Amino acid sequence: MNSTPIANRIHIGVFGRRNVGKSSFINALTGQSVSIVSPVAGTTTDPVGKAMEISGVGPVYIYDTAGIDDTGELGTMRVKKTLAVLGKVNVALLVTTAQGLDEDDRDLMRRLSGRGIVTIVVFNKADVERPGREVVDTLDRTGVRHVTVSSLTGEGIDRARQAIVDAASSLRPEPPTIVGDLIGHGDCVLLIVPIDLGAPRGRLILPQVQVIRDILDNDAVAVVAKEREIEYVMRGLARPPSLAVCDSQVVLKVSGDLPPDVRLTTFSILFSRLKGDLATFVEGVRAIEGLADGDRVLILEACTHHPLPDDIGRVKIPRWLRQYTGRDLSFDVHAGPVLDRDVSSYKLAVHCGGCMINRAEMLNRIGMLKDAGVPVTNYGVAISYVHGVLDRVLQPFPYERSLLARVEEGGTKT
Repeated sequence: MNSTPIANRIHIGVFGRRNVGKSSFINALTGQSVSIVSPVAGTTTDPVGKAMEISGVGPVYIYDTAGIDDTGELGTMRVKKTLAVLGKVNVALLVTTAQGLDEDDRDLMRRLSGRGIVTIVVFNKADVERPGREVVDTLDRTGVRHVTVSSLTGEGIDRARQAIVDAASSLRPEPPTIVGDLIGHGDCVLLIVPIDLGAPRGRLILPQVQVIRDILDNDAVAVVAKEREIEYVMRGLARPPSLAVCDSQVVLKVSGDLPPDVRLTTFSILFSRLKGDLATFVEGVRAIEGLADGDRVLILEACTHHPLPDDIGRVKIPRWLRQYTGRDLSFDVHAGPVLDRDVSSYKLAVHCGGCMINRAEMLNRIGMLKDAGVPVTNYGVAISYVHGVLDRVLQPFPYERSLLARVEEGGTKT
């Protein structure tokens, strides 16, 4: 893995009405022909993303979006896709012209403010006309960041870039570590990695690579083995590992093979903490007990991949849930980086680890499900629960472990 994953980058969205120069601004800002530029309004249809580096910020992912004032049947669909990007971004650049913000812009500003997204207003086309003092003073009074630029001449582009640097300096898109707060200097961490049909030939999957890197960044030692070599590895270690992490699909075997005093968790649970809200997933797993015949369960995947014969989300989890509950359950799978479906009819949502989306998008999904009254858990939590080992794999997380005990007793989060 030679570049920063998209999910780990600061996500920047460029929004605005049609023909205000959003695409031209992106090209001027990045110094690249990222977006197609045309005088025809509505050239950008679907959101277009580009991974790149901005000096002073580091790795970012920039979205060019369709105009928020698009009209007609297709235009309404384009606006819907543009608004879906709000669930991903950490910084929003609202591009307008000297005339200032119209009602569409102000509506978007309200949406951005409601989500707590850092927003910078960009007055483009300064080579044609500059914003009046009244327009600028209004933004100053409300504390809204703003810059004036010309994408054509390059005027103000450096100031826009610095405004992004200043805005991003206070952001922490994800917690700073995956396992660093669970281990100490020189500790040994045992990673149990099954090599199955889903493992790309010659490579490890992204969560495994990122955990290995995080272990090394925290001056600890990573030992990697398949599930069949646990006993052999344990005999060869001078002292037990301080932490073991396994793939959720082998958690039952691994929990039985490891000594009970070795703290154990799963990659999926680590990423549920990194990307989302582990406590919410622990609370949500209890909904499994209330499932009835005919209930609908939504399997959520953050990426798109070719389904495998024994796919974890499409085959294994549905099978395990049916076996555990003894109920005739109905399952739907939603794959991809945007959750844009009505979720209100589901009795439970089970989300993947989310390694391919950023924390903002994961929290947005959790919020959507909560607003719809749908309990949500994740792959690692659900699999460990139905196999009876969730208490064991939550051992490294005392609060969530105590929460599980309260939930199982019928209590609620305090």
